[in-house]
Amino acid sequence: MATCETCGNDYDKPIHVTKNGTSHTYDSFECAIHALAPTCANCGIRIVGHGMEKDGTYFCCDHCAEHKGVTGLRDRL
Repeated sequence: MATCETCGNDYDKPIHVTKNGTSHTYDSFECAIHALAPTCANCGIRIVGHGMEKDGTYFCCDHCAEHKGVTGLRDRL
C-alpha cells in the first residue's frame, strides 16, 4: 500500500508521477491535479489543459491573461 501525498489515503493502486526528477504518489488523478497543476493567476482555477504562460505566470485562457494586463497571448489563432 502507498499513502497519497495530497489526502493521506493508504491505497493499493497508487499513481506514481515523476516531475523534475522527484517522484510523487497519489491515490487518484484528482489528487495529482490538486498537487501538481498550476493555478490561473487571474481566476485561480487549476489548469489541467494547455493553459498559457507569460514570464512564469500561468493563465487558463487569453481572457484571464488580458484581465491581468498581459497582451499578445492567444489561445486560438
